[in-house]
Amino acid sequence: MAMFDFEALTADGRLVKGQIEAEAPADAQAMVLGMGLTVQAVTKAPRPPRVATALGKTEFLLFNEQLASLARSGVPLDRGLREVASDVASPRLRRIIGEIAADLEGGASIEQAFASRQGHFPPLYGEILRAGVRSGRLADMLTSLNRHLEMAGQTRRILIESLAYPVTVLLLASVIITAMLTFIVPQFKQMWEGWGAYLPTLTRMLFAMADAVPTFWITTGVVVVVLAGLHLALSRSPQGRRAQESLGLRLPMLGRVYRYGTLARLADALALLVGAGCDMPASLRMAGAASGNELAVQECNRLAQQVEQGQGLDPQAQAGRLISGFFLYSMQSGIRRNELSDNLYNLSEMYAAQARAGQTGLQAMLLPLATVFIGLIIGFFIVACFMPLPAMIQSMQR
Repeated sequence: MAMFDFEALTADGRLVKGQIEAEAPADAQAMVLGMGLTVQAVTKAPRPPRVATALGKTEFLLFNEQLASLARSGVPLDRGLREVASDVASPRLRRIIGEIAADLEGGASIEQAFASRQGHFPPLYGEILRAGVRSGRLADMLTSLNRHLEMAGQTRRILIESLAYPVTVLLLASVIITAMLTFIVPQFKQMWEGWGAYLPTLTRMLFAMADAVPTFWITTGVVVVVLAGLHLALSRSPQGRRAQESLGLRLPMLGRVYRYGTLARLADALALLVGAGCDMPASLRMAGAASGNELAVQECNRLAQQVEQGQGLDPQAQAGRLISGFFLYSMQSGIRRNELSDNLYNLSEMYAAQARAGQTGLQAMLLPLATVFIGLIIGFFIVACFMPLPAMIQSMQR
């Protein structure tokens, strides 16, 4: 099979360009005619280089939003994706969309078309699409995903904005302090030792730091490289991603925002699936996948198994690291009152509001904390450097 570029006219005379997969040009022309188009030109497309890297966040958000619009409008996805591809500025995204459209035209399901390109999309994106297709709420599921991705992006922006100034100051301070420890502090050390002055503990610590500057930066570089490699290695497997997520939940302040955002996404997906008429075990499994969180996948699968075994949802016995007893209690209460979908929507709104409040708190706290930390470092340097001075003056006055 080869890829062919085609130009064709719609019934109202509008020019359409795209790609299609076929055995030969004649087959490609027949397929375009079968789409109800008038063929203008069919040429073999050059083979594009394979790109294994994931889409950027902006590219993915744009694509996800366009896919949600297509699902909501009722336009056949294969034809709609061809139209989307013609308007996309990124050559890489245009190629990926064209390949997906070709798979759909060949009879593949939407989750199959995306599953074969896992390297370009988030790990659980195919499962999210499957949940949306099975529930009949694909557009709502994709819109919900975009909303929560934007929330996560907002958290990242708050962190970047809050840390940009103090980190810049810290980097500059690190350069200055390193230069002073390398060139100035040794002169102070020689002077104080030459005078025979008493050296307080802080001053001795400062001199020890000056002696350890090369070792410190070499060790720091090694640690950064090891942590980056560990992150990449853990991100390649569900178990590794769960380990990272567990660590993220334990981070002060940020872990709470992360948990609330995930629970909001999980409750929103559950509400959509329950409202679409899916049974509880299937809803739990698909909502866990739709959350984009491996811990949620694991805990939702466990809850689904327990529901299938007739154990129900016990808030005290079944709460996990991510899903709290309150979350399960609210679900249990909604089931008893036959208001589960409404309860889940309320839970989603509550957790989303708590996540936004946490984001505001992060923005209010990080800048002053980082500034105070930098001030303490600089203050320690100044105090430690001049601490022996009073003792030296007293010795001179005797």
